[in-house]
This record gives sequence, C-alpha cells and structure tokens, in this order.
Amino acid sequence: MTTPASTTIDTQPRSLSLKDYPPEKPDHLMREKVQTETKTLEARLAHQQELLFGAGSHSVLIVLQGMDTAGKDGTIKQVMSAINPTGCHVWSFKVPTADELAHDFLWRIHRRTPERGMMAIFNRSHYEDVLVPRVHKLAPRAVWQARYGEINAFEQMLTNSGVILLKFFLHISKDEQKRRLLAREQEPNKSWKLAVGDWQERAFWSAYTAAYEDALARCGTSWAPWHIVPADAKWYRNYAVARTIVERLEPYERGWERTLVDVGKQRLHELEAAHIPERATAEK
Repeated sequence: MTTPASTTIDTQPRSLSLKDYPPEKPDHLMREKVQTETKTLEARLAHQQELLFGAGSHSVLIVLQGMDTAGKDGTIKQVMSAINPTGCHVWSFKVPTADELAHDFLWRIHRRTPERGMMAIFNRSHYEDVLVPRVHKLAPRAVWQARYGEINAFEQMLTNSGVILLKFFLHISKDEQKRRLLAREQEPNKSWKLAVGDWQERAFWSAYTAAYEDALARCGTSWAPWHIVPADAKWYRNYAVARTIVERLEPYERGWERTLVDVGKQRLHELEAAHIPERATAEK
C-alpha cells in the first residue's frame, strides 16, 4: 500500500482541527488483506527489535495517547505480539502519586525512558499533564501552557541521546466510543473495564478535543512528530501503527546489521584467542 497509513504532524502548525482527520478507515481497503499485511509488518518489527537489542546504539520509545476506549491496550497487545518481551517495557501513567506530585511533571516520565537496545511503550504519557489539568482546571493556565515548550525540549534531549521516538494519537469518534462502552456492558469478559468515570468524562469531550488539538499542533516537531491514526476500526488502527513503526525503523536496519557483523567478528576473534581446548577438539 502506497498511501500513508497515518497522518504525520511535524511542523507545529498555528492551529489544528481534528475535524480535518477522519477517524474512520479508508473506504477502499479490504479487511482480510490489511490484516495479512499487518502480520507481515509484525514479523518485520520483531526482526528490527532483535537488531536494535543486539546493536545497542539506540532505543525506541512509543507513546500512545487517545480518548478512553481508543485502543491503547489493544494496540499494545496486537501490534507488539511478535516482539521479544525481554527487550520491551510497558509503562502506564495514571493519576500521579503523592511522591510524583512532589517532583516536576517530567520526573516520573524520564525515569521510565528506555535504555539503549530496549523498547518502551507509554500507555498515556507526559501529555496527560497538558490534558487533564487543563480540562479539569487542576493547574493555572500559565502552568500547563509552559509545559508545551518543556515537553519539546525534553523530547529533543531524548532524541539527541539516541532515542527513536514515535508518538501516536489514536483518533476515534464520539459515536464509536459510545458503542465500545456499551459493548463492554454486554461482554462478561470485558465488564471488569467498566468505570463510571468513563461515562462522566464524555461530558468533557469537546474540552479534551481542544486540548489534544493544541498538544498535537504545539508538540508536533521534526524530531518527535505526532502520528494521527484513524482508530474507529481496530484492525486498521493496528495496521497503521505497525506500518508507521516499521517504516520509522527501516533506515536504521543496515547500520544495526553492520554493527552486529562487527561484533560477531570480535567475538570469534576472542574465542580464537582464548584457546579453549574443548572448542578446538570439536572443530576437528
């Protein structure tokens, strides 16, 4: 497929309206074909993760944001199903604890960023601090306004340090959210997800939309662009995220492969220099 799977925001436009970005899948796509391609992408991602881990020169940070029921958990479960769990951490950022509130808002985030060779996935992230405090008026306007610049500087510091940063906004419609909330009530194996707060937060849909529009516009940069993913169809959402990650990591593959070849040669040299009797016998 040659058309972009998601829309990239990397130029900090003066304003952005989510009405311009359909949450529905493109009409021309066939579900079965897309799901087959998604499996191929997941296998490719698993290979990329192995190279990332072995080379140890970069790390990957995937940020997932979206309205309630947008599919952050489902995306992690499906898209990352093929990767080696020993090379990936998933962190969920909920209501800050008292200890976290006693520090700057990025403190709890920075300590969870991935070390070289590793992947990390943020299920919600530092962007909660320009969303919830704004919508529910938990902080003065001057406080959360200043955080846009602080976030951009923080993300630039990460990318300057070898972090490959991918940020996804899973874009669902209000109608689709309602369908998913009602569906949970009908499915016993999903009823544990039910929460009064999910329905209560729907009253702030417009406020959250405005907050997201500002976050996407003001924090979409060349070093850490946003990817707006149509998420009303779960199968297309998974495809779009998988394809975006694979395409983002593709330019690094050859460099990682060269590093692993060089490391392999060094390991062989070390084995030969060690003169291990058992190995010498086996070679004969």
